[in-house]
Amino acid sequence: MSARVVTLAFSGVEAVRVDVQVQFTRGDPKFFLVGMGDKAISESRERVRAAFVGMGLSLPARRIIANLAPADLPKEGSHYDLPIALAIMAAMGIVPPDALEGWAAVGELALDGRITAVTGALPAAVAAGGMGLGLICPEACGPEAAWAGETRILAAPSLIALVNHFRGTQVLSPPEAGQMLDGERVPDLRDVKGQEHAKRALEIAAAGGHNISFIGPPGSGKSMMAARLPGLLPPLTAEELLQTSMIHSVAGLIAKGQLTRARPFRSPHHSASMAALTGGGLKAKPGEVSLAHNGVLFLDELPEFGTQALDSLRQPLETGEVVVARANAHVRYPSRFQLVAAMNPCRCGHGGPGKGACGRAPRCQTDYQGRISGPLMDRIDLQVEVPPVTAADMALPAPSEGTAEAAARVAQARRLQSDRAMASGRECVAVINSLAEGDWLETIADLEASARALLSRAAEAGGLSARGWTRTLRLARTIADLEGVEAIRRVHVAEALIYRRVAPGVASAVTSAALT
Repeated sequence: MSARVVTLAFSGVEAVRVDVQVQFTRGDPKFFLVGMGDKAISESRERVRAAFVGMGLSLPARRIIANLAPADLPKEGSHYDLPIALAIMAAMGIVPPDALEGWAAVGELALDGRITAVTGALPAAVAAGGMGLGLICPEACGPEAAWAGETRILAAPSLIALVNHFRGTQVLSPPEAGQMLDGERVPDLRDVKGQEHAKRALEIAAAGGHNISFIGPPGSGKSMMAARLPGLLPPLTAEELLQTSMIHSVAGLIAKGQLTRARPFRSPHHSASMAALTGGGLKAKPGEVSLAHNGVLFLDELPEFGTQALDSLRQPLETGEVVVARANAHVRYPSRFQLVAAMNPCRCGHGGPGKGACGRAPRCQTDYQGRISGPLMDRIDLQVEVPPVTAADMALPAPSEGTAEAAARVAQARRLQSDRAMASGRECVAVINSLAEGDWLETIADLEASARALLSRAAEAGGLSARGWTRTLRLARTIADLEGVEAIRRVHVAEALIYRRVAPGVASAVTSAALT
């Protein structure tokens, strides 16, 4: 007697088909589980045995072999409990042999036969639908799996309910998708007094999806402005929502199937390890860079992070994905995020001129900021110096413009970028400026002659690397989009170069160009 039930193995956010094959043979009544499973899978035998007892059943007094095929694919997790139990019941004749055809199953079993929640229900449902199968999952995961669209979902509270459904004595209704939440309220940019230059840079970063860093003394508003960036960003598109939710599903961050169109905002502590940032651990879980996919990663006190952890950000910042290398596999997670960093000018926080200046400047500043590698800083498009907030600034009334007005300008700039991409008629064209490269960047970077001359002068003076040239073009394109003009002018390039912190030899020329 034998039976087969389809389940899924996770590799990042991708799900791979696995066949659970069960066979009863002659010999000692033992239960063997093979197929390169981890500790959680080896313990499935006892959970399945106890769940059968909870239903008033017992395993047959035969030699039971359960194989997870393909056998050379590493498998992890407790979600194999349910397909193993279903395959055994099909082999025993408890479930009609053809009832499980057209279904994949995931779920963990409690000792009393209940089916408890597991992570990854949404990517499992998407993968099952892509294979032309429905998905059997725990009742608690039903609202999450229902977001997969056309995939048939069967969400069962217990094994006995599932058996009764397949035998026709009980009908399990398809679950409804969970709520679509608005997200947490984002504080208003109007709360930030002064710092008009920094707020302008934040608006540019939001409009083009550029990375930004704030450098200034404590209390100057760096963290305040970073916390207000999500309010400037447009909601997730349908495609972005699915990508982001699948990562959060694998990480177990979706509660009651509730999704949100608000972009992720992740703010790990500076004690976070490299594995915490980029992903890893025993089961290669997604890290902060992947949990921030299509959103914002905020690193406060940037130089306090470990050097190795910071340098691990260079690959995802450049490629938009992170590869977690394991001894027996490589796991890929998408990680297209917008980096926002904040830091003090030196360890004491008061580096530079003015009241409370550091007594060890400039060496203290050089040593402290030197903890951040040049290649990482080269990937940050806007490097903004934030001066201290004065008493005169605090005495001013609240600014007339806040998040709503800035978000409207950001939305208009992003519409221009989207319309430009759609009008090109190309496939796989980067929609936001920070992702533009190659021929597409040359197409959208419509530089006036004076603008190109200024950019060339900055590069020749040693103020720009090849990457810096590309990122300056992207930044200038965004500044022009905020003004609603098609051609990139000299003043746009000048402002972009100021944010890139070009070499002192061209700083005066850039500043004068920005003022004209």
